[in-house]
Amino acid sequence: MTTSLRRGAVDLPPLTSLPRRLLKHPRLMHHNRLAALVLTANLVFLWASWPPSPQTMGHAALANLALAVVVRQQYVINLFFRLATWAPPTWPLKIRWTLGKVYHFGGLHIGGALAGAAWFLALTLTGPGGALAVVSWTLIALLAVIVATALPPFRSRHHDHFEKIHRFGGWSALALFWTHTLLSTPGPVEVGVLAVVTFSVALPWLRLRKVDVRLERPSPHVVLARFDHGETPFAGSSTAISRSPLKEWHSFANVPAPGEPGFRLTISRAGDWTGAFIDDLPSRVWVKGITTAGVANIEALFKKVIYVATGSGIGPCLPHLLAAEVPARLVWATRDPRTTYGDALVDEILAAQPHALVWDTSRHGKPDMVRLAYEAYRDFGAEAVICISNKKLTWQVVHGLERRGIPAYGAIWDS
Repeated sequence: MTTSLRRGAVDLPPLTSLPRRLLKHPRLMHHNRLAALVLTANLVFLWASWPPSPQTMGHAALANLALAVVVRQQYVINLFFRLATWAPPTWPLKIRWTLGKVYHFGGLHIGGALAGAAWFLALTLTGPGGALAVVSWTLIALLAVIVATALPPFRSRHHDHFEKIHRFGGWSALALFWTHTLLSTPGPVEVGVLAVVTFSVALPWLRLRKVDVRLERPSPHVVLARFDHGETPFAGSSTAISRSPLKEWHSFANVPAPGEPGFRLTISRAGDWTGAFIDDLPSRVWVKGITTAGVANIEALFKKVIYVATGSGIGPCLPHLLAAEVPARLVWATRDPRTTYGDALVDEILAAQPHALVWDTSRHGKPDMVRLAYEAYRDFGAEAVICISNKKLTWQVVHGLERRGIPAYGAIWDS
């Protein structure tokens, strides 16, 4: 393992101009821009249709809420990534830089949910009384709870509760939308849109199954889970697993080995669920849905990339490093890698990345990851940096590089 790069060994490039830095600020990230775009489009539509009729408000509410649901569907997500990465690496870097932000599509979900709830509230305030009003106000109350618990203050502190409210509240809201629509003498458009939304929600659950898993625990911190139930997912995808399918689900990056069936998941101790999983070593788990593209799939847009990972963030990077479809260089900071992850996995990583920088934090302390990423980016002649780490460090690396004019990408923990 090489540790030739040292903290402070390289000067970072100067910051870009103030206007460019403002555009790279986290509050103006593409996720928020997409949400603002959806809300702006709705305001323009409201102005163009003023005063909106009840039918117009109903159609607008349904269209926005359909958008909020469908953009989270796995096939749609995979389509987004396929379209975005269709651009060849010969295109201008500025265009590819923007296309690489495709994983911010959650902004469409946020914008559609907020706009749809607002339109439905307006419809309810001007609608008739009776049974329809009861259904409408029940749905308004439910949507308010879903939106409120999805806000960062609640979600970050009570993620398990957020997940359950989002799931069961979403199913209940869909049932109430059907009830409201049928009570309103619907036309074929309303029924058709609701049918598509319902199928989109149901599809992952139609593929629910319990499968065998082989677990290897190289240390009390990590488990390597091996699956071979007839599927070999594509590199850079993720799989959701659960021990109680109606309670909580956790997604992990698939690590298929080239030319071998099945795949692996790297699961590290990061909370009650993963801790219990590592301690109990279950022999079977539930899987559902369709393997879904992750952030690192945007590597296809660039001629060379740097992968920056900390700890178990190596999991989402490893399938791309093994596939070697794009020239890449790895910077990995972790605690005592061989003791934590086992010799076999570390040797596999070094075989795929003989020039990787593996920084042992137990020996050298925590590094300046922005500087390490930049030095690797400069020396390797890369076009972009992909960071897989915890939320705080990911933002440090992505924001620290982008405000210096370097394309950088990392998960944004959107809804």
